[in-house]
Amino acid sequence: MANSKKTLIIGSRGSQLALWQAEHVVRCLQDNHPGLSVKITKIKTQGDKILDVPLAKVGGKGLFVKELEEALLDGRIDLAVHSMKDVPTDLPEGLAISAITEREDVRDVLIAKPGVTLDNLPKDAVIGTSSLRRQAQLLNYNPAFRIVQLRGNLNTRLKRMEEQNMDGIILAAAGVKRLGFQDKIAQCLPMELSLPAVGQGSLGIETRTADEEVNRLIACLNHRESALAVTAERAFLTRLEGGCQVPIGACAYVEGDNITLQGLIARVDGSTLLRRQISGNVSKVRELGVRLAEELLDLGGREILDEVY
Repeated sequence: MANSKKTLIIGSRGSQLALWQAEHVVRCLQDNHPGLSVKITKIKTQGDKILDVPLAKVGGKGLFVKELEEALLDGRIDLAVHSMKDVPTDLPEGLAISAITEREDVRDVLIAKPGVTLDNLPKDAVIGTSSLRRQAQLLNYNPAFRIVQLRGNLNTRLKRMEEQNMDGIILAAAGVKRLGFQDKIAQCLPMELSLPAVGQGSLGIETRTADEEVNRLIACLNHRESALAVTAERAFLTRLEGGCQVPIGACAYVEGDNITLQGLIARVDGSTLLRRQISGNVSKVRELGVRLAEELLDLGGREILDEVY
C-alpha cells in the first residue's frame, strides 16, 4: 500500500485525546512505512453524544466503539484506533483487535491542588469520577468521601472540578500525560489503592480480519508485552461478563516469559472488595485470566455480580 495510490483511512472519535491517539498511530505508521498516505476521519459515537448520564446507566458496552466498527464493516475506514478500556470483549464478526501499541502509564491519578494526596484530603472530600471501579475503591479506602459523577473530555472535567469546587478528580494517567497535563497530577495512585480498568493505558487497532494488506501494514504497531498483558486482562473480564455497570479492575505485567495478573471485583459502595493475583507462563495468558476470574467468583464475586445484574 505504501507504493499504491490508496490512502489508509483511520477512524477516530473527535475528542482531543482520541485525535492525539490517532495522530500517534499515524506517526508510527509513517515512521515504519515512509511515503505512506494516511488520513484521519472523525466519527461521533453514542458515548460522545450522551454526556449527562453516568456510563453505568447508559449500558456502557460498546458506547465508544460501535459507530467506528460500523464504518469499518462498511468500508468507510481501514482501521479504528480505540482506548482498549472502551472496547467490549465480544467484537463483531469479521473484525479483530489486530495490534496493541506500547502501553502508557496504567495507573489512576488524583488531580488536585499541589501537595494534596488521598491521605491528606478532608475526610468528607468531594471527588469526581464517572467510574464505578474508581468509586468502589475510593469508598473502600475512605467511606466518608463524597463521590460526584463526572463525565466528558479532559478539559471539561478539569473545568467542572473548578466550577463545582471539588477537592479532586480521578483520571487515567495515560490520558493526562498524553495531553501534557502532568503538572496537574497531585498523586499517582498506587495499585494497592486503585487497580486500573482492563486495558487502561493501551491503544488497540481494530481492522477487518480479511484485509491482509492493512493487517500487514499495522503489524509493526503491536507491542508484545502490552498485547499479552491486555489479552490476560480481557480474558478475565470476559469470564466475568463485565461491563461498565460493575466495579471490576485488572492489571497484568509481563517479565520475559512470565506474566502476573491482579484482579478485583467490588461492591459499588466499597463495602466489599475482593482481590487476588495469579502468575504463570505467557503461553497461558487467557487461561490465567479465566482462572483468576473463577477464583474471585468463588470468593463471593458471584453474589456481587448477581446483585448488580
